[in-house]
Amino acid sequence: MARETEFEELRPLLFSISYRMLGSVTEAEDAVQETWLRYAATSTEPQSTKAFLSATVTRISIDVLRSARVRREAYVGPWFPEPLLTDPYQDPERAAELSDSVSMAALLLLERLSPLERAVFVLREVFRFEFAEVASAVGRSEAACRQLASRARHHMQDGRQRFETDRTKRAELAERFFDALKGGDVDGLRDLLAADAQLVNDGAGKIGGTSPIFGVDRIVRVLMIAVTPFAQIGVIVEPREVNGRPGAIIRDRDGKVVSVWTLDILDGRVQSIRSVVNPDKLGHLGPVADAHAIIREKNQLRRRQT
Repeated sequence: MARETEFEELRPLLFSISYRMLGSVTEAEDAVQETWLRYAATSTEPQSTKAFLSATVTRISIDVLRSARVRREAYVGPWFPEPLLTDPYQDPERAAELSDSVSMAALLLLERLSPLERAVFVLREVFRFEFAEVASAVGRSEAACRQLASRARHHMQDGRQRFETDRTKRAELAERFFDALKGGDVDGLRDLLAADAQLVNDGAGKIGGTSPIFGVDRIVRVLMIAVTPFAQIGVIVEPREVNGRPGAIIRDRDGKVVSVWTLDILDGRVQSIRSVVNPDKLGHLGPVADAHAIIREKNQLRRRQT
């Protein structure tokens, strides 16, 4: 029972390490479960339970990453992480920093790193593990881990984008954006979008387009045609924080999940809108809607109205 209690206390940390490495809620949960099975099966008591479990979940996640590379390369259209509504690992003193590290933008940058670089970066830069612990976790020398950490930092810094850091300002602008979207307020949407804004959809080729949409005029036109009319058939836009950033869950009239959006905001404007509509990435949020059926119903309504 003592082991189980220790494990449960560390579960939030283990999940948060694995999710940042994998960008998948379901795969991170599986990695944490496998970590427990290995811990329960060992007959020796580790000197540090935290170090042992963190190393175990890291190694499992590295293996998953390596096996997932082929799947990622064959993925149709843009690939986004599975949406995360709440990061279970809480550290009030580092809340903003941890929130940044789980944002869609940060996780997409991590995708550019090798599995080892990603593991070292997450353990060292995000969770502040000592290099000796990092080295033990990834099976490399401390010197090699320092080099891996340095390369990873440079990659992350080179690709890092600027975003609004004031959470209150972000939330207020996001609320105005979703109000304008729900109300079909074209001028309001135009005022809230950056001139070079982009709308990107992760539907895995199953739902929606696979090419990003750039520019205010094109984005507003797509939103007015493809999104706003959904309100007439009972689709609900539920503003939520997603991956530490303003976003929303789009639900059908029965409360089933249609898609999840995140907004990147800077200088009082929405810089990018990311939509995850691939049903395979939404199941952990609850029952998933039949998006194709919703689109058909919306189109039928539009035809009757014209």
